Amino acid sequence: MEKNSLLYNTERDPITISEYGRNMQQMIRHLMQIEDRQKRTEAAQFIISVMAQMNPQVKDSGDYIHKLWDHLYIISDYQLDVDSPFEPPQPANQNTKPHHIEYQNNNIKYGHYGHYMAKMIELASTVEDEETRQALAYSMANQMKRNYLEWNGNVVNDQQIIEDLKVMSNGRLVLGEETKLNGTSEILSKPVLAQKGIATNGKKKKKKQSNLKADMNNPNNPNYKKRKQQ
Repeated sequence: MEKNSLLYNTERDPITISEYGRNMQQMIRHLMQIEDRQKRTEAAQFIISVMAQMNPQVKDSGDYIHKLWDHLYIISDYQLDVDSPFEPPQPANQNTKPHHIEYQNNNIKYGHYGHYMAKMIELASTVEDEETRQALAYSMANQMKRNYLEWNGNVVNDQQIIEDLKVMSNGRLVLGEETKLNGTSEILSKPVLAQKGIATNGKKKKKKQSNLKADMNNPNNPNYKKRKQQ
């Protein structure tokens, strides 16, 4: 018995693309040994059709034929020489590492309100009309309270929200100490009530019920038995 038949996979060449398996890799290695270029190209086209059947998920993309030819070249270690309908990939392009995405560091002092809230407060602070700016300040304060409760899940004092708004707006958005924001229970309960099918005004939504008496085919209808006897 030949030793090659007893080789463990750990002793064999590593599989370049695992989706196609070792047998496909050996077929491609054999393909490279065909001397006639036309026959080698025909064999490559046949292998592409087999690869499409072995890896059907690649068909989800519009350019899946191009990807299959790229995989064929990659498995051949970029040494395959055939008449391909596409430009062969270059090894340098495959080994290029993606650019590192830096974590955003916006240096927000009040991170629990969020970056967009800070931007909105900055924009609202530039409004010149006093009445409009006050209306925006009240709206911003209520949204800040909502963000705080979603982040902390606890009770927050309105004066803290008002003070934070003043600081974040550099004194441009100022609400009086007597200002009352939306209640904590109101802010936290609305989504829950909506999920349970209860209107936000405290009234339960009416469930649509079928009229049993109008349904003559319903056994619960008093007239059902009379109609059946007739």
